[in-house]
Amino acid sequence: MMDIVALCQCLRPHVTATTLRQVSRIILALLVITGRMTMLGRSRWAGPSGPVTGGAIVPCSPCSPPSSPGRRCFGVCFRQHVSCPHDVYLLAGDEVVVTQAGQPPHGLDRFFASWYGKPVPGLAFFTLSLVRVQARRSFPLRVEQVVRSTAEKAARKAKAAAKKSKALRAPRRRGRPPGSPNQPKAHVTLTPELMRIKAMMDTLLPLIARVVPLASLVLDGHLGNHNALSMAQQSNLHLISKLRCDAALYVPYTGPYAGRGPRRTYGDRVEDANLPGQYLQETTEEGHMQTQLY
Repeated sequence: MMDIVALCQCLRPHVTATTLRQVSRIILALLVITGRMTMLGRSRWAGPSGPVTGGAIVPCSPCSPPSSPGRRCFGVCFRQHVSCPHDVYLLAGDEVVVTQAGQPPHGLDRFFASWYGKPVPGLAFFTLSLVRVQARRSFPLRVEQVVRSTAEKAARKAKAAAKKSKALRAPRRRGRPPGSPNQPKAHVTLTPELMRIKAMMDTLLPLIARVVPLASLVLDGHLGNHNALSMAQQSNLHLISKLRCDAALYVPYTGPYAGRGPRRTYGDRVEDANLPGQYLQETTEEGHMQTQLY
C-alpha cells in the first residue's frame, strides 16, 4: 500500500495537500473494496443525481469534471509513470454493453450487443483508450455512459420505420433513378453518436497533446464510414477502421478522356486478394509471419 501511495508523490507540485490525502484514501478504498463496487459499477448505479452524470465518480479519474483536479492528476501520473516518448500510440474508441440486472438504472435502453447478435436492454459505455503499439497494452483514458437524447431516439425510430416501409415496396430497377441529382459530399452532418464521441475527444486530446503525439483514431466497423472519417479529420487524426463487407474500392482513373460525357472518375475495382504491387509500401517478416502494408 505504501509503495503505491509513494507513486503519487509526483502530484505534490500540482495539487494541494488535502487533494493528495484524498487520493491516498481513494487508493486504499479501491484496494479493499469488494463486490461490484468498481468505477464502472459506481457509474452504472449513480443515476442522474450522481457527482458526474453517466461518468465515473472517482474524483481522480479521467472522467471527473473540468473543475476537479482529477484531470491534472491523471495527466501527471501518465506522463511520469506510463508514457514512453519513443513508442507509437493509437487512440482507440469502443462501446461496451452491460445487460440489465435488478432495478432499472439510469440510462437504460436497448443497445446492440455483439455476443448476442441483437439489441438487448442494458447500459452502454463508450471508452477512449491509448494503445501502446510496441507493448500491446491499452490505457483507458475516459469512460462515459451512453445516454440517448429524445431527439436521437426519435431519429432511430424514424429510420427503422423508413427501412420497414422500404422493404414492403416493389423492387425498383437497378442503377441510378432518372432525374436524380448529384449529392454534395463535402459537407457532412455528424450524427448525435458522432457528436458525443467528438465531444469526448475534444476534452481528452488537449490533456495528452503535449505528452503523446497522436496521429490515428481506431474505431470498430460500426463507425467505418464517411461521417466518422470527417469527425476524425476535424481532430487532425487519421481513421483506422473496418469497411463494410459490401464496400467497394476503386483506383482513380488515369486513362484518356472518352471524348463525350463527363470525365471518368473510377478505374478498376480493388480486389482484396490481389492488390496491385505498385501500392506496396512495406514488407516485414517476423518468424513465420509476413506483413505487407499497402
